[in-house]
Amino acid sequence: MPETFLKAAIIPVTPYRQNCSLVWCTKTGDAAVVDPGGDLARIQDAVAANGITVKKVLLTHGHLDHAGGAAGLARALGVPIEGPHPDDSFLLEALSEHGRRPGFQGSESCTPDRWLADSDTVSLGEIVLGVRHCPGHTPGHVVLYHEEAKLAFVGDVLFRGSVGRTDFPRGNHADLVRSITERLWPLGDDMRFVPGHGQMSTFGWERKTNPYVSDLALGRA
Repeated sequence: MPETFLKAAIIPVTPYRQNCSLVWCTKTGDAAVVDPGGDLARIQDAVAANGITVKKVLLTHGHLDHAGGAAGLARALGVPIEGPHPDDSFLLEALSEHGRRPGFQGSESCTPDRWLADSDTVSLGEIVLGVRHCPGHTPGHVVLYHEEAKLAFVGDVLFRGSVGRTDFPRGNHADLVRSITERLWPLGDDMRFVPGHGQMSTFGWERKTNPYVSDLALGRA
């Protein structure tokens, strides 16, 4: 990996073992928490263990296992919430109601301090994350990526060997495939990604082998 100021750690949270990510600038110690779905004490323990300072909470999309703990964490740390795209506002507004599910007690509805759109950037110390609006799994889903480190946080858009479900409200499979092929693949085959669940992979590996969006599966080989 090229030398950069970015460092990241994965913190599995919620009964769904969602990959919450802790991302920070090694030069300044400024950090962000990506998709804090719950288990806030575990997240705060990881922050303390790394000796860093959280400056913002980042959301890829509005589903409960990714965003349920965002309001509580942002309030506890006194930081803003950025993302997702405003088309996911209906999901964020319903978080408190959905938080009645076992294992998600304490989830709160939230309104981000800053919505994100395609081609926006997010600053964190001396690193800058790019933003891609990638609808399909949800209409307002965004992907965050760091060009120099070749690392992306893709939420539930793409997984190792699979793609995000599109049978949720306002999901759309055609939009999802278009988001992956037109907004993620151009970032390069060597771009590694942290999915919302499961193991990391690269865009290049998925483009070769993924049964849903590989070039062969889409008739583009």
